[in-house]
Amino acid sequence: MQIFICGDSTAASYNPEETQMVGWGQLLGNHLPAVTVVNLAMAGRSTKTFLQEHRLDPVSSKARPGDLMLVQFAHNDENEKKPERYVPLPAFRENLSTFVRFARELKLIPVLLTPICMRVWQGGVLQPTHGEYPAAAAAVADSLSVPLIDLYTESFRIVSALGEEGSKGLFMPDDIAHTRFAGADRFAVFAADGLKRKGLIPGS
Repeated sequence: MQIFICGDSTAASYNPEETQMVGWGQLLGNHLPAVTVVNLAMAGRSTKTFLQEHRLDPVSSKARPGDLMLVQFAHNDENEKKPERYVPLPAFRENLSTFVRFARELKLIPVLLTPICMRVWQGGVLQPTHGEYPAAAAAVADSLSVPLIDLYTESFRIVSALGEEGSKGLFMPDDIAHTRFAGADRFAVFAADGLKRKGLIPGS
């Protein structure tokens, strides 16, 4: 089985010789040894730009029926300061639906994931991030009967439990969004376990 990951910088793979930044998608295969992970996630991409740049083409050429296609966006979709990336909520829902339809046309199994939380603290309390985008992803999953892995809720729980200082070890220095190995691995474990719990990984 192959797993194709479509997403942004928080899921992307990085060269360890260039940066300590690690996306959860980069480590997913470590926890699913019988699966081949093809990580197509790319920094700076929203659902809009990912589709505009034809980044689904490798899925069309390499995927086989029964493979999984994981889709996780929001960080760039919600960024109104960068109009080239910004995707308002109605279009975000429609774009996610486009990913789902694409996967199903190829007889793949689509899986939607909510985005990992950002490390934003005020007065010692972790603040909600991403607005209505996680709920929008969950709503699309529900309406189209697509498996959902709620990375947002789980990452929020993990970061909140570690506290403002303790959670620094999961993220890059002075960075509220991007993880180093420790954070990426925690979130990759949750994603892998979620796929197993939902019976999407053979033998699990």
